[in-house]
Amino acid sequence: MNKFYINLQLFAGEKTEKATPKRRQEARKKGQVLKSQELNSVIIFLIAFLLLKSLLPNMVRDIGLFMKLLWSQAFIGNLTIETILPILNEGIFLILKILLPIFLLVMVGGIAVNIAQIGFLFTTETMQIKLSKINPLEGLKRIFSKKSLMELLKSVFKIGVISYLAITTIEGKIHEFPYLMDLSILMIITYIGQVLFSILWKVIIFLFFLAIVDYLYQKYEYENSLKMSKQEIKDEYKNIEGDPQIKGKIKERQRQMAMNRMMQAIPEADVIITNPTHFAVAIKYDQETMDAPVVIGKGQDLVALRIKEIAKEKGIITFENKPLAQILYKTVDINEKIPEDLFQAVAEVLAYVYRLKGKG
Repeated sequence: MNKFYINLQLFAGEKTEKATPKRRQEARKKGQVLKSQELNSVIIFLIAFLLLKSLLPNMVRDIGLFMKLLWSQAFIGNLTIETILPILNEGIFLILKILLPIFLLVMVGGIAVNIAQIGFLFTTETMQIKLSKINPLEGLKRIFSKKSLMELLKSVFKIGVISYLAITTIEGKIHEFPYLMDLSILMIITYIGQVLFSILWKVIIFLFFLAIVDYLYQKYEYENSLKMSKQEIKDEYKNIEGDPQIKGKIKERQRQMAMNRMMQAIPEADVIITNPTHFAVAIKYDQETMDAPVVIGKGQDLVALRIKEIAKEKGIITFENKPLAQILYKTVDINEKIPEDLFQAVAEVLAYVYRLKGKG
């Protein structure tokens, strides 16, 4: 009978696992983030469109007044250096008045969209000169890569749909064009503006849906690019475990969590045996469920002081016995039973406490 062997090492390098937080952080430092340029573009386009639409009446009025001024001077034949300069200044001011607010708000909108997508990020990785960027072979690989092909198809698709939307909109209005001959120039400009806005609005709706699809695709590609092999995850874990600073932080956090749990258990104690100043040991004993008293908390110096403060707040009796407090602190761990050689001493303390509380 033939036996078949599969070499599992062949699959060890397959990137099938989700990226770890460390991998994501390293990718972010290199400028590798989830970002859809289509989403950026459509939101900036929408901001510009809404601004243009809201400012259009004033723009048409100002342009009309400027043209009226220009034509009046031309009609009376008064176009000299002295008369042209004020008109030229007026024209420059008009252009700035129209374009500056749009430019500033679009710029702010673009920055806001970028921050919303990737947060605040500054990295010099993308600015570094790499030989692979000037290597002709690498350049050809980028040109004919899957990403470049997708971008090309997306651009062709966008041009086709936008052209279709523009043509169908104009075809729907073409029967109105002959009536424009009877309108003033100002009204013709207004009409053309309305047709253009109608086209732009349809284009924005199309680009918005395209941006959603693009964002989902970019997210899929981004997650795929960050995937790790099982071996990479193991290596990363070993590196983290071997880092003294990280190990120190982990241990410190574990100590803090253990301390918090211990402090939460102190109110359940029957008695606190103290040094009286340097040590404090919290003892709990339930005759029905325990076969021996248990140390549920202990501390030295500041921790001992905090244990005594909690005992005072909760009305727990504090019993001063310097030798017993010291030996309990040094020999019995938290949540451990009292050893047999200390039974008698602890039992006497508990008996005293029960007498004070009126227990039998």
